[in-house]
Amino acid sequence: MSIKADCHLHSCHSGDSEAPMEDMIREGIRRGLTHMCFTEHNDFDYPVSKDTPQGMFELNADAYLYDLIRLREKYAGQIKLLFGVELGLQPHLMRQNAIFAKAHDYDFIIGSSHVCGGRDPYYPAFYEGRSQEEAYREYFQGVYDNIRKFDNFDVYGHLDYVVRYGPGKDQDYSYEKYSDLFDKILDLLLEKGKGLEINTGGIQSGLKDVHPTAGVVRRYRQKGGEIITIGSDAHDPARIAADFHRAGEVLQECGFRYYTVFEKRQPEFKRF
Repeated sequence: MSIKADCHLHSCHSGDSEAPMEDMIREGIRRGLTHMCFTEHNDFDYPVSKDTPQGMFELNADAYLYDLIRLREKYAGQIKLLFGVELGLQPHLMRQNAIFAKAHDYDFIIGSSHVCGGRDPYYPAFYEGRSQEEAYREYFQGVYDNIRKFDNFDVYGHLDYVVRYGPGKDQDYSYEKYSDLFDKILDLLLEKGKGLEINTGGIQSGLKDVHPTAGVVRRYRQKGGEIITIGSDAHDPARIAADFHRAGEVLQECGFRYYTVFEKRQPEFKRF
């Protein structure tokens, strides 16, 4: 495996994972990783339901950091363990997220969109009463609005997350179909000096390709984008570094010869 860093991982410190962090680390070592960055969820104001109780996605960062430091010492010399967070952004939460991001010295912050207009595209209700294209366009406009209003992140994660759960998933979907919105998003990321994530989690959910689709990654590179991290979005050990061969293919197809790992919020470029 040429990509040796998985920079999007969740353990039992995230509300949607039950995996002990140590189990994740042992599997990462077994798979030959040199770096693992845990990016536990923090989503303020996530919609409450019978499946998602109040505060389910609000991170206890102190408990998480304590666990990470303990295991970092235990596995020193075997793998580098980095302290990250995935911030779920919504326009009305920018001040709250800014305070949260500054409260600890994270190595890496992923900005992402899990909730759009008060609904998570994970659930069918997001798509009801309108076309799939209308739903996707609302989501991509929401991503743009989040990036415009918030600065304290390093890369934007799974930029087309909505496609993972749409009724037709990535059928009738391409960069070209939504290029007006994607180009606005990419231009804004570049203006702010932010990077892009290649996330392989969607392949595990039935997509034909990575998040965002290769066409978006190619356009990011054409526009001069250089900062690109790779993450499996694994919530259990079995999915660590899953489909990284495809991430490597996309990097090469789009003209990259390296990927990025963040430590202390600074990018380091790794050849693959």
